[in-house]
Amino acid sequence: MSHTYIVYPPAPRYMVPWDDVSYKRTILESCPPGSNGRDSALFNLALALRHRFKEEENVGDLDEAITLHRDALQLRRSRRSGRSSSLHSLALCLSQRYNSQGAVADLEEAVTLGRAALELRLPGHPRRAVTLYNLGCDLRKRFKKYARMYDLDEAIELHRAALELCPSGHRDRPSSLHELAFDLSERYDSQGAVADLEEAVAFGRAALELRLPGHPDRAVSLYILACDLRKRFKKYARMYDLDEAIELHRAALELCPSGHRDRSSSLYSLALCLSERYDSQGAVADLEEAVTLGRAALQLYLPGHPDRAVSLYNLGCDLRKRFEKYARMYDLDEAIELHRAALELCPSGHRDRSSSLYSLALCLSERYDSQGAVADLEEAVTLGRAALELYSPGHPDRSATLYNLACGLRKRFEKYARMYDLDEAIELHRAALELCPSGHPYRSLSLHELALCLSERYDSQGTVTDLEEAVTLGRAALELYLPGHPDRSATLYYLACDLGKRFRKYARVNDMDEAIELHRAALELRPSGHPYRPSSLHELALCLSERYDSQGAVADLGESVTLGRALLDLCPTGHPDRASCLHDLAQSLAKHFCHQPMAADLDEAIALEQEALQLLTPGDPTYDVSRRCFMTYLQMKTNPPIAIRPPTPPEAVVMSSGAPEVVITSPGAPEVTHFDVNQVIRGAVSEALKTMPTRLLHTHTGVLCNQDAQRSHFMDSQQYSQLLSSCSRCAPDRRTELIHTTISGYFQFVTFSHRWGAGEPLLRDVEGRSIGDMSSERGFGKLKAFCDRARQQGYLWAWSDTCCIDKDSSAELQEAIGSMFAWYRRSALTIVYLHDVARTGSFRNSEWFTRGWTLQELLAPKTVLFYTQDWSLYKNHVGSNHKANVNVIEELKWATGIERRFLTEFSPGMDDARSRLQWASSRRTTRPEDISYSLFGIFALHLPVLYGESAENALGRLLAEIISLSGDISILDWVGEASQFHSCFPAYITSYRRLPFTLSPGTDEGSMRMGWRPLLSTALRKLHRSLTELPLPQFINRRLSLPSITHPVTAVQLQGEDSRAPSYSYKIRASGLRPLEITLPSKLEDAAMKQGALQLVRPWHSKLLSPSAELDATSEKRLLSTLGAPFHALLLIRLPHNEYRRIASSTLIVAETVDSSTVLRSKVTTLNVV
Repeated sequence: MSHTYIVYPPAPRYMVPWDDVSYKRTILESCPPGSNGRDSALFNLALALRHRFKEEENVGDLDEAITLHRDALQLRRSRRSGRSSSLHSLALCLSQRYNSQGAVADLEEAVTLGRAALELRLPGHPRRAVTLYNLGCDLRKRFKKYARMYDLDEAIELHRAALELCPSGHRDRPSSLHELAFDLSERYDSQGAVADLEEAVAFGRAALELRLPGHPDRAVSLYILACDLRKRFKKYARMYDLDEAIELHRAALELCPSGHRDRSSSLYSLALCLSERYDSQGAVADLEEAVTLGRAALQLYLPGHPDRAVSLYNLGCDLRKRFEKYARMYDLDEAIELHRAALELCPSGHRDRSSSLYSLALCLSERYDSQGAVADLEEAVTLGRAALELYSPGHPDRSATLYNLACGLRKRFEKYARMYDLDEAIELHRAALELCPSGHPYRSLSLHELALCLSERYDSQGTVTDLEEAVTLGRAALELYLPGHPDRSATLYYLACDLGKRFRKYARVNDMDEAIELHRAALELRPSGHPYRPSSLHELALCLSERYDSQGAVADLGESVTLGRALLDLCPTGHPDRASCLHDLAQSLAKHFCHQPMAADLDEAIALEQEALQLLTPGDPTYDVSRRCFMTYLQMKTNPPIAIRPPTPPEAVVMSSGAPEVVITSPGAPEVTHFDVNQVIRGAVSEALKTMPTRLLHTHTGVLCNQDAQRSHFMDSQQYSQLLSSCSRCAPDRRTELIHTTISGYFQFVTFSHRWGAGEPLLRDVEGRSIGDMSSERGFGKLKAFCDRARQQGYLWAWSDTCCIDKDSSAELQEAIGSMFAWYRRSALTIVYLHDVARTGSFRNSEWFTRGWTLQELLAPKTVLFYTQDWSLYKNHVGSNHKANVNVIEELKWATGIERRFLTEFSPGMDDARSRLQWASSRRTTRPEDISYSLFGIFALHLPVLYGESAENALGRLLAEIISLSGDISILDWVGEASQFHSCFPAYITSYRRLPFTLSPGTDEGSMRMGWRPLLSTALRKLHRSLTELPLPQFINRRLSLPSITHPVTAVQLQGEDSRAPSYSYKIRASGLRPLEITLPSKLEDAAMKQGALQLVRPWHSKLLSPSAELDATSEKRLLSTLGAPFHALLLIRLPHNEYRRIASSTLIVAETVDSSTVLRSKVTTLNVV
């Protein structure tokens, strides 16, 4: 057989990728299918295309290269050397396409082809090392995809083998060293073996030594070695590792100029190292540079970049640190925005979502500490719970999440005084402490915070065991906060406070002596300028004064006076604690006068108490205490001093954070009152404005006014002048009432309720302008007409939700939504505009009744007037309140389905929770989540508004809060699709449209069928006792503790199915119940068909029992009748860890007990439902 050999013309010596591809494509064209040399031509063209792809990143070149390599491989079935090259190069191309496009099939094929190439390149083959190297790289990529350790272990072995084939001087040795270091570093990240990290550092140094300045891969070696040194720093906290890491990152950054693809990574990692050095050494220059570099990195990580989320996150963390350093709110505000943006990029299931939730919660909690916006605190708690759910037991960050969530709950307790918040905080702190054993760096924090919570619970409930445990934990925390620790002063302070409380409980002098020594030690650690020095001065002065009361040492009293003066210097005029400081110092001086009568002491006490009175508000309990003391001091001026005694309970008012006031009394004290009219009026105006919207329209001028402008209007008004004049003439005991009446009348305002339409005027449209000068088109005309009607009704101020809220400010919007019910309730009149109701028409079908927000706008105000589309009064009603018109109320009842008593006398709260949900169930909002937010005021709840969350999640949070606060199980009475938030909650509020399940009126089947007999009494009383001992339902961490009467399902049988509908009918038998049938739109899951998997339960609440704690014949009959009547049952399926989930919620399940004996055998328990 003859062979034709093709001689290729020599390629030009210097050829750009495009010319090389063209040249080799020409060669391929000269080798038609079947000709010798075609396989080499295919192979060489593929190599040229891959080379051009590396230069120009055109994926089309790589796709063609892969196709050509496949064709070449088909032609090299028997040629061993050529086949191994084709396998190797095809694997390389597929690996590169995986890098570019992420198709796992490419990576899997690359690994398979790499293994095949390695089998052909036996030991001794000159290209074996490179095949080992590339296969190792692909296995590491697969490890990063699936986290299977055997892939990484094999990659390490292959890279070791490749390194052995690349001795000193071999050109590929630096790459093998670098990749092996990379693998070992990743295995350290997964398994934590320090030997891997140490070896990674050693190999990284060796690779760097071989990649001299000018080497194209020097930057990446600098970067990887720096990252490993940072890991070693985090392990051993050796600063020289972190310092070297920073120097290496700086060197890498110099090699990555603007436009370099790795510049963003270098900026990001250098910022991270500088931030960690700031944490260790506190050098502000490091933090400032970290922020600057973080911003630069973020600019390069454009939207869509996979590392943008982590860059947003770390920059947010650095800005929070800078806020903690300088207390500049704009740093914290920006940190919160960055963390929100990061969270949006970490959806459910994302590995970094937990960190983003945790850090955002931390920032919001700090902003609450600074600004006091409750919405921030509520959102912080919500996010903290979500983070905790993702940090499952065993996660290294679970203890910190437990700790911070507990701190948030303690703050919420301090805001609302809801004991369940403090109880949960204590449980969470206990759980965190268990995860911080002896030697753990955060054990001291957990001890300190748990002690603080227990001390607060003692203050609320008086349980001595809490106080004793607080003292024990405080001592343990103090042992860990050694001298020099920044938190030692706080631990000394709070332990001293707890010992002071124990002294007041048991009067043990050694407790007070120790408290004073600890307060002295804390004060030494809080020098002049320290933010908490005033607290230490106050508590030490208080303890010394109490020890004087107990032991009579004048030196204690003298020191108490000295400390009180120092404290007063730190609380200048305008300071919120100045009044209590004045009062405390006055008391100490009065005591000193009683011991050693010096007129100067008493005169100073009188002057100080008089100043305190001027700062306090009449009617406040602290004002009354101060006033009684002031009167006593005046009497002491003329009468001999008498003994000092503790007050009777009505006088024991705490004016500051110390012990109850000690009141000095003297018989026959004259009535002396100081009354600064101007100051009291200004204070009353400020108090009135606190309960009003932040912006109001002035109906006479049409100008939008903030609260400063509202205050100025009043001070310039005729009413103010008349008030001053009247106060000068009236009796002192009538002045407060007169001031209150005048100010309340002046600031009466009208609220607007309407269906939003196109072109509504917003804040930016009306701010700084008069609405009278604006166009009357679209929403502007409606706003003008509203102000005209408000003015015609005699009101000076008006509020519209369109233009009186800054909707660009998330904080203001949250505050407005939380206050809106109260604003409508406080308004003198609410004007409702019905754009779709004609002058003579009926409003029954108006769109206004279908909107979510208008429900609270109907229920909240006491006085309402309805206007039709031409702004005439509805039905030409001439009265001042449509709610007082019987005919209008009947129409409202028909249009809304709401009873008359709620329409005229509605009270926000948890009563009739199921009815309130039903009222909203047919309404809708533009933003789906708003339907839940619009109910916050109706239920008197304060929850964060989280725009962007699903409507399902918003409804879940609402229902969780209702059942947590009220235990009302009626909200579980619904039929429809279950929520992802919780299986006992519906996905949509429309599931509450159905009326609650009740028996027909007059039906008493239960009692008739039961045939009650006195012989049942003993068993019934036992059942009654079990029901009364059940706890209330609780909802914590997405788990519902549900008190129930349970009926285990004994059999489930599929009766029939209709594939057209589809529908599936089941017959269910359960212990103690009559057989029942249900029809479902989908089949029950397989697990539900197993024996013992299901329970039919009757949720229970104590209000279902007779109000009387004892049973008599009548109440026994009533209880038996209740338990024997049909009820809406929930079908629950058992899950691992003794938890349950509701299923089959799409159908109403009506269950009925068999007879009285089965009722008496009912099992009563509390189930954990998720």
